[in-house]
Amino acid sequence: MKRTLSFLFFLSVTSVTFTAATPGFGQAAPQTKRPQGYYKVIPLRGATVNEARISAAAATTIPLWDFSITSPVDNLSYTGMMVGRSPFFHGARTTNVPTIIVPIKLVMPDGGVFDPTAADPACSPSGTALTLVQASPILQSATFTMGGTAVGTTQYTDAYQRSNFWTNVSVTGDRYHTMLSPVTTVGVVTVTVPKGSGTTNTSGGCGKIGVMDINWWQPQVEGTIIPSLAAQGVNPATLPIFLFYNVVMTQGTPTLTGATCCILGYHTAFGQIQTYSVSDFDTTTIFGPTTAAIAAMSHEVGEWMDDPLGSNLTPAWGNIGQVTTCQLPSNLEVGDPLSGTFMPPVAMPNGVSYTPQELAFYSWFFRQSPSIGVNGWYSDNGTFTTGAGPVCH
Repeated sequence: MKRTLSFLFFLSVTSVTFTAATPGFGQAAPQTKRPQGYYKVIPLRGATVNEARISAAAATTIPLWDFSITSPVDNLSYTGMMVGRSPFFHGARTTNVPTIIVPIKLVMPDGGVFDPTAADPACSPSGTALTLVQASPILQSATFTMGGTAVGTTQYTDAYQRSNFWTNVSVTGDRYHTMLSPVTTVGVVTVTVPKGSGTTNTSGGCGKIGVMDINWWQPQVEGTIIPSLAAQGVNPATLPIFLFYNVVMTQGTPTLTGATCCILGYHTAFGQIQTYSVSDFDTTTIFGPTTAAIAAMSHEVGEWMDDPLGSNLTPAWGNIGQVTTCQLPSNLEVGDPLSGTFMPPVAMPNGVSYTPQELAFYSWFFRQSPSIGVNGWYSDNGTFTTGAGPVCH
């Protein structure tokens, strides 16, 4: 199969202003509503957290920094690691994480083909999923203003992280960043899904939608695809982002109405120490408006940044977003409390407006008061104005 490196996309600039929002579509959607989009995290396997710390210090994996906090809600101490450098030490703390976009062409056993590099004028008239992702604010720069506070000209997830720790970051001016850079793209990787592990379905929105068993996919990507891309630069010191087009996942039988459908993306870490994420670029509209096609990627990259190993624990929270019960144990998955809640549209130079997902702040999970986030907010569009509340049971 052909897998060639494409050219580096240089950052372009636009502007967007965010103001305090009210909860949006799906914030507390019941899991019984189908198809219902949600996200997963698969905790680190094949190594320990301390081994990840040693690998980060030796620069054999992505840069990681340690945090420690005692939460006032339960008076317990929590520790964890995030991507980049600590925002709690003033000074030049910019981190660049080499990022490789891997478009995955999925061929289902019933003949359905879902290719993020193929034109789809009916459902994606502005371009292919790949070209739209490459031009999106996940990888390109925009000037972000949140509630009247300018947080920088940068990528969306960096703007989120800057606003997440704004009390500490703002005093450094423009010197704290965690960037996906450089960004390269490998040629499309064709994956043939075996019988029983994938299906093609009428979406009920625009076009068809594929459904694939994550239990088949995960060992395939970790055991075959990632090793096969080593010669093209995929290694533990990079972040590979696997891009699907209108394909969701289940845990088991791949049916659109099954009890475990529909996983729009996940992130994880394995081995010594490879992190990666998987995101669906959805234009079917059944999980949200077409402008929210990058919602899954913004969700997963944001969570990769703040919980790269899937092991950062927090005081118990739940009954919000995609978590419809008390989550025990609870983790620092910054997208889950606001799954289905979107930022205002970001108009980019390619003429397309994108709506990333809103993300919750560190202070929300640990119930810090006041919040160290921008404007004293607890999420990056102001939907959350207080912490997560009492520990749930």
